[in-house]
Amino acid sequence: MVPRCQVEVLYFAKSAEIAGVRSETISVSQEIKALQLWNEIEARHPGNDMDEVEEKPKDIIKFTAENLSVDEVSQLVISPLCGAISLFVGTTRNNFEGKKVISLEYEAYLPMAENEIRKIYSDIRQKWPVKHIAVFHRLGLVPVSEASIIIAVSSAHRAASLEAVSYAIDTLKAKVPIWKKEIYEESSSSWKRNKECFWATDK
Repeated sequence: MVPRCQVEVLYFAKSAEIAGVRSETISVSQEIKALQLWNEIEARHPGNDMDEVEEKPKDIIKFTAENLSVDEVSQLVISPLCGAISLFVGTTRNNFEGKKVISLEYEAYLPMAENEIRKIYSDIRQKWPVKHIAVFHRLGLVPVSEASIIIAVSSAHRAASLEAVSYAIDTLKAKVPIWKKEIYEESSSSWKRNKECFWATDK
């Protein structure tokens, strides 16, 4: 018969929560290896590890004529697995090259715009370990100080979501077919092109 011994196991922090006790004594073979002891402990306490809970990533796109809400978009990307949510909020400013701007007007070719944003999402997921991504873009008139676009990304750590948000807005402005008209106080207006657009390169 293989001699047995009593081993006192101490639990701290999360392991104590899973085990439900702070310590216990286990009868094991004197010849037991460390890995075998660990497997014995796991078998006694197979509790759910919250870090292993699966959560399907969400890719959210919305174009709307309604006001955009930072809180609404932020809530959509919250995850218990993430410690960071990074945001970009683009708003209408009240001036452009000495002219007083009273509002912007946006229109988009939606099928192509949504497809291009999905490509951006795919690129982001290949580059950074992010969880959820949301892009909300307003269409129609957007008065001064109101949001025209909100981009939100959640990730376990801040670096990934910060870099992903920056990439998202830069690439969106360069590739997504969205047009903007500036409306000025003196009853004039001008359609503007983003300098990042690949089709805006001077010939």
